[in-house]
Formats: sequence, C-alpha cells, structure tokens
Amino acid sequence: MPLSDAAIRKAKPADKPQRLFDGGGLYLELSPAGSKLWRLKYRFGGKEKRLALGAYPAVSLAQARERRDEARAQLAQGQDPGEVRKAARHAAEFAGSQTFEIVGRDWLKRQRLAESTRVAVTWVLERKLFPHIGARPVGAIEPPELLAALRKSEAAGTLETAKRARSVAGRVFRYAIACGLAERDPSRDLAGALTPPKPQSFPAITDPAQLGTLLRALWAYPGSAVVACALRLQPLVFVRPGELRQAPWSEFDLEGALWTIPAERMKTRHDHLVPLSRQAVEILRELHAVTGGGALAFPANRGKDRPMSENTLAAALATLGYRDRQSAHGFRATARTLLDEALHFPAHLIEHQLAHEVRDAMGRSYNRTTHLSERRRMMQAWADYLENLRASRT
Repeated sequence: MPLSDAAIRKAKPADKPQRLFDGGGLYLELSPAGSKLWRLKYRFGGKEKRLALGAYPAVSLAQARERRDEARAQLAQGQDPGEVRKAARHAAEFAGSQTFEIVGRDWLKRQRLAESTRVAVTWVLERKLFPHIGARPVGAIEPPELLAALRKSEAAGTLETAKRARSVAGRVFRYAIACGLAERDPSRDLAGALTPPKPQSFPAITDPAQLGTLLRALWAYPGSAVVACALRLQPLVFVRPGELRQAPWSEFDLEGALWTIPAERMKTRHDHLVPLSRQAVEILRELHAVTGGGALAFPANRGKDRPMSENTLAAALATLGYRDRQSAHGFRATARTLLDEALHFPAHLIEHQLAHEVRDAMGRSYNRTTHLSERRRMMQAWADYLENLRASRT
C-alpha cells in the first residue's frame, strides 16, 4: 500500500531501522535516532543497488516520488542513476573549481593576437578583472558583481579602460559557455550601465608648414640612436606604432626595399607589405649598424630581447614639445590627409597602405600584393614630399 504523509508523520523510531515502502523501489528508512531518509532500491547490471533521495520532511513524499520516477526513466534508457548522479556531482565540482582567472588564462593562451594586443589584454585581465572576480567560479558570476569590478575603473576616471575590461570579460564568459562552464555572459546585461568614454582621436599635424617644423625637430632629436631612427621612420611608413616597435630584422628586405609584416602581428590578421622609400632604407641601414646584431630592429634600452616600450615614442615627442600636438599613431592621420589633399593619390591606395579593409568593385578584399607598384610610387613620392617639407623653412 502506498505511503501517505499522515502515515509518515505518525511513524515512530524503533530499536532497529524500519523501512516503509511506497512502491517502485521507493521506501523511507527510519533510524533508531529518529531520522527519516528516502531510499530507492533498483537493479542495474544484474546487481541490486541503493540510491539516497534525501531526508524527510526536507524532501516531501511527492518530491521523493518525482526523484524515483526520474531515476527509473534513466534505468529505462540504460543508465545507472547512481552513476548519473556521481557524474553530475563531479561536473558541478569541476565547474565550481573553474574560476574566472583559470578560464581567462586558458582563453588567452588559445588566442592568436598581435603581441601588443596580447600585452594589453593581459594587463586588463591581471589589473582590472582578476583582482575582483578572478577567484569566483566563472559560471557563478552575476552582472552586479561584474559591474562592481568595472565601476572601479570608472570611478578612477578611466572610462575607456572600463569599456575595454567589459569587452575582455565578455570574451572570457563566451569561451566559458562554449566549454560548458557557464550558461550566460553577464557582460551582455551591462549595456548602458557604464558611462561611455568620450571619443578621442590621436593628435596629428596636417598643416604642411607645421609638419615641416615637426620633421626638423625629429631629425634633431638628441636622444638614443634607436629612438631617433624610430621617430624618423614612423612618418615615412605610417604603420601602427606597435608594428614598428616590435619589428624583427627578418621582416625587412633592404635590397628589395620591402617590409613584410606577417598576419600574426597585424590588427587585420592579414600579411601587410610596406614598400620602403629610398629615405626609409637609409634610416634602416643606419639603424642596422646599431641593432643589426640582434633579432629586433628597435630593442628596448634595457633587455635587447624586448621591443621598445610603447611609451618611448610618446615620451620622445613630448620631449620635443609635441605632447598634445602629434602622436606616433597620429602620423597615420597625417599621411591619410596629405596623401589625398596635397599629393592627390587615390583613396583606395592610401587605405590599402594604411592596412584598412579595402574591397574591389566586386566586393572582394584586395590581397597583400594588390597595386604594389602603384604603392611603391606613392611611398616614394610621400618620402620626397616630407624631405622637401623638412628642407623648406618658409
């Protein structure tokens, strides 16, 4: 006869354990101490087994029957309910041990990033996220918890850092979801919760006369030869500063006057060809006499196996009095403007040389060798233009 709640409540402990059966293998075990525990008896693989279903009254009679029916459904599918529970417990324990920091480092290790990007992402993780949510299971982090971590950057006035940290966190959470360690990305719920940073552009001089004055200052830079060469080369090649700073000598073909930057060092993830003007080759030959014995063209002052710091060129420009007037990255805007307005080169050639996504009339991306001869002429014309500006004092 099936059990009832009234019968269970009336049941009194005895000197020995008692079993009150409900049906389908479900029974309530009463211990001499008075505890009432639900058990399920079943057979699997020819062996009789027991499965604990909880204690009464925390688990009611109705709930115990639901758990019994669930276990019997597993048996019907050829699964051992005890092993299913054990696997679920182990999975939960594993998920609980997978902290945001562990998952974040695993995610970062698997990414193909330019070295400068990897350094920046690592800094965000280690300085802005790990100290606040790194020890928490990645699947247990809720939006308010993430927001509290991001608000610390916001409170410090670094709004762009807060925005970047939210983006990086979202990529870690989505990786965790793919690995079965989380069910949702809490960063998505923070849309509009952070103060948006004001749009900022890199300072860039586009007036020819002012640019001539700047170029003369660059050629008169009194610091180290390596930094001086970087300052002179940056406006001639107008690549992203990180692409210049981290360049190994193996990428340069001085005889062929061509610099090939591989995809893994490019923001676009495509190989990029930079035709080298006569002036650029001269600077690189001068530099090779100083750093040609090592792997890097622009090594750090301390530690030749490390590239020049990202702050080096900014500090040098500040020393020359151009802190808020010209940035190393700003030479890209300088070239983009004057190649168009002063030298009248086609926009698609300029954009291609800037390593921006450029498509042909059919909507296809240009490959790295497209218009190379035209770009060679453009880069030489640009170098000649800059040389004339530097020589002119009008």
